Amino acid sequence: MLGFRIKRTLKMGFKSLWLHKLRSVLTALGIVCGVLSVIAMLAIGEGASYEAQEQIRQLGSQNIIVRSVRPPEEQSVATERTFALKYGLTYLDAERIRSTIPGVEVIAPTRAISRHIRTLRRRVDGNVVGTVPWFCEIANRRVLRGRFLTSVDMHRKAAVCALNEATARALFPFHDPIGQVVRTGGNAFRVVGIVSNPASGDGQEARGTYNVYIPMTAARALYGDIAFRRRSGSFEATIVQLHSLTVRAPGLAQVIPTARAIERVLEASHDKKDYEVKVPLELLERARATSRIFNLVLGSIAAISLFVGGIGITNIMLATVTERTREIGIRRALGARRRDIVIQFLAETTLLSATGGVIGVGFGLVIPYMVTRFAGMRTIVTPSSLVLALSISIAVGLVSGIYPAYRAASLNPIEALRHE
Repeated sequence: MLGFRIKRTLKMGFKSLWLHKLRSVLTALGIVCGVLSVIAMLAIGEGASYEAQEQIRQLGSQNIIVRSVRPPEEQSVATERTFALKYGLTYLDAERIRSTIPGVEVIAPTRAISRHIRTLRRRVDGNVVGTVPWFCEIANRRVLRGRFLTSVDMHRKAAVCALNEATARALFPFHDPIGQVVRTGGNAFRVVGIVSNPASGDGQEARGTYNVYIPMTAARALYGDIAFRRRSGSFEATIVQLHSLTVRAPGLAQVIPTARAIERVLEASHDKKDYEVKVPLELLERARATSRIFNLVLGSIAAISLFVGGIGITNIMLATVTERTREIGIRRALGARRRDIVIQFLAETTLLSATGGVIGVGFGLVIPYMVTRFAGMRTIVTPSSLVLALSISIAVGLVSGIYPAYRAASLNPIEALRHE
């Protein structure tokens, strides 16, 4: 019996809406736009959040990155004077961390020297990065071709190098880089491999930077620890033994304690704050928290359009009540109760909002795909965003129909029959 009454009410509501097709379509259009915008904005926000988290995650959840930082108070002094400014991490710091902190698995030191990198026909400005054979494992890089540096290269101080993708494309756009020779200043290195570009900054490197990776021992032997640079008509000399250290903690639970232990070790051996300790795990947690806030803001802004659509439904249904006053009077005279009138109008508003919600979900799946296809932005449509948008649209329809339904049910049957 109940199922029959629900079916009859929905059928009546559908017929009533079908009598005014254009008005019903225009009314549902507000809900369509609202649902579409909720799904699209959440998809764009989720995609941007995923990209940010993925970049941080590629630095390694168990990794701790220690970087050399030039003390701000030293900068003006170094510009005016000609003696060498010494700061940053040292080889002794690496040894102290390795021997003092239990459970540290690997330390990957790097030293970046700014140089012109050239072949016979091409040249780019980049960095010669002295590092160790396990750098790719720690920094989450893939060897795309050839090989990376080996322990034999380290022992022999071999003049070999690996290029990142950007450097390989810039210097060898039409040739195979493997086996070719690149030069930096008066030094020549044979290319033995190509590694992937970084997803984000890792201390000395950012996406799109040109880098040549050579053995740390060769970098120290060929370039020493003093770097010279011409600035404002004078030479500036700096002594930096290591630009960064990547330390891997034994487990996720030990990442934060290990980072604090590294800070204590460095504080004991450094008179000034010429280093910084970055923990990707902390950055990842912050990115997730920011993502939740970002999605909440975007969802709230998009939900406003849904409520605007709800106002449109309320307005149209109030006009419908006036048009159908005589119909309501006849139904009441034939025995319909106030509850029946309320259910009928609520069914109509729910049908409008639900239909608009379903159409909006369809467009909401198409728009993020088009954004990804044509704008190159990553978008992620989650099932929860679809359910949320559709649920809000139905809820908006119900809430928007309450007042018109109550007003229709409150009409005096006798006065309604007299209405022209």
